[in-house]
Amino acid sequence: MVAPPDNDVLWARGLRHAHQGSPALTGVSLAAREGEILGVLGQRGAGKTTLLNCLSGRLVPDEGEVWFNSSPVHTLPAAVRGRLRRDRFGWIGSGPQLLPELTVRENAALPLLLSGVPHRTAKNAAQEWLERLDIGPLARKRPAALLQAERQRVAIARALVNLPQVVFADEPTVPLHRADRTHVLRTLTSAARSHGITVVLASNDPEVASLADRVITLVDGRLVSGMPSQDREGASSCSASV
Repeated sequence: MVAPPDNDVLWARGLRHAHQGSPALTGVSLAAREGEILGVLGQRGAGKTTLLNCLSGRLVPDEGEVWFNSSPVHTLPAAVRGRLRRDRFGWIGSGPQLLPELTVRENAALPLLLSGVPHRTAKNAAQEWLERLDIGPLARKRPAALLQAERQRVAIARALVNLPQVVFADEPTVPLHRADRTHVLRTLTSAARSHGITVVLASNDPEVASLADRVITLVDGRLVSGMPSQDREGASSCSASV
C-alpha cells in the first residue's frame, strides 16, 4: 500500500464492490482535500451510496484502498471503523433517521453524548448549531412535530455538532420540495465552509454543481468525469485504475 498525498484528507484508489454479484463500483479513484466540498453526481443506481459507504468505512470494498489522513480505512477492524465514524465523520442520509423519543436538541447532541461529552456541554453545542441552522426555537420539540425540511436540518446539525473532519451527505435533498432542497444544500455547504469541514455530497440534483468546489460523475459504478488533476501526486495511478 502507498499512503495518499499529504494534502488529501480522504483518498481512494481502485474501489470495486458488488452487491449479490452485480457490480456497484468498478475501479473508482478519487481524492478530497481538507475543507473541500466534493460533489458526486449520478442517477439512481450509479453507485453513489456504495461509494460513500466505502469511503466512510460503513462498507469494506471488495478491492481497492480508502485512506483517511494516514489511516487505511479499508483494513481497520470494524470496531475502529465505528469509532472513526462516531468521532471524525458525520453522516446525512436521504431520511433524517432521528430518534422519535428524543427532542430536537437531544438528537442533535447525540454524537457528543455517545462520545462521553457531559450532557450540558453537549446540549449547549447542539443548541448553537440549531441556532445557526435557523431551527433554534424547535429545540424542545420532538421530530414528529417538525416539517421534513426541518428534520433534515436537525440531521445536518447532528452531523456537524462534533466538528468532524469529513461529512458524507447521501442524497440529502431527495424527500424535499425544490425551495427546501436549495435551502438545505446552501445551509450544509455554508456551515461546512465556515469550519473547514470536508463534505462529500452525493446527489442527482444539478444544483450541487454550483455549490461544490469540484464535481465528479458516476455512471453504472464508473467514474466518467471529474478525475483528479494530473498535477496532483498519484494522479497517474488513479487514472489508470478507473
